[in-house]
Amino acid sequence: MMATHPALPAVRDWSRVTAIDGTLTLIDEPHVHELLDAHTWLVRGRDRDLLVDCGLGVGDLPALLARLTDREPTAVLTHAHVDHMGAAHAFAHCWAHPLEAVASPELGSLLGSAWAAQGGLQDFDLPPSPISAVPHAGYDPSSYELRPAHVTRHLRDGDRVDLRDRELTVLHLPGHSPGSIALFDASDGTLFSGDVVYDDVLLDELPGSAREQYVHTMKRLRELPVRTVRPGHGPSCDPQRLRRIIDDCIASAEARATGSSWKPLVPSTRTWSDSRRSRPVRRGRTGAGPSRDPSH
Repeated sequence: MMATHPALPAVRDWSRVTAIDGTLTLIDEPHVHELLDAHTWLVRGRDRDLLVDCGLGVGDLPALLARLTDREPTAVLTHAHVDHMGAAHAFAHCWAHPLEAVASPELGSLLGSAWAAQGGLQDFDLPPSPISAVPHAGYDPSSYELRPAHVTRHLRDGDRVDLRDRELTVLHLPGHSPGSIALFDASDGTLFSGDVVYDDVLLDELPGSAREQYVHTMKRLRELPVRTVRPGHGPSCDPQRLRRIIDDCIASAEARATGSSWKPLVPSTRTWSDSRRSRPVRRGRTGAGPSRDPSH
């Protein structure tokens, strides 16, 4: 049961910024519930900066970026879920796969049972709001909406994103959503994976998900020479951990397809998913526990 929406404190710093190295910065929203606290990756190139995903859109992301870089980055959306495209409308250049509903996204809410109902999470013990604070005094959570964004370039499998000193390849990896993509840097093995793969139970029963496609995606990822996964939620992971996550996902899908039991290979670090790992995952949106990436 959901409680009524409480008064929330205003915080000075809505976002948390973690420098990974001289060209990569992680931005996350620590005052957002773990289900929706998604990573935003600022990738600096010689001629262009990229912003891989845009968070929930509660805080002023463009103002933060103006303090981090002297040029507006191009927003690249791995998919169109609320926690990844919340601020996309604020950017002049927004790139995404054509199968993602960036121009007509589902409604978003920060109030009461509405935010849980949108993800099919009504049966879980959730707080009255996915945020525990507001970005400034006078912010009204009831005013929140997921605004559409104008896609200036449609990304398809095999497309190249050229930063002049770095090139990323677009991989169309459906399953979590129809137009989910990842960006792969073949020169150093970095994979910006969005919600395609992260270190926990992978969700293939959301509206728009497709289990068979997800299994195909996992098998494709298994053959990719990945050295580091920079995911949409949770910690980065190495190739060994990635393979175990992939094997878990495939085994889970096969077990549910046949009605057989399944024991995960990868222990969960999150209380959210512990109760869900031994049975089919309900429709919902999950995050991935601690937002700060410990691997940098």
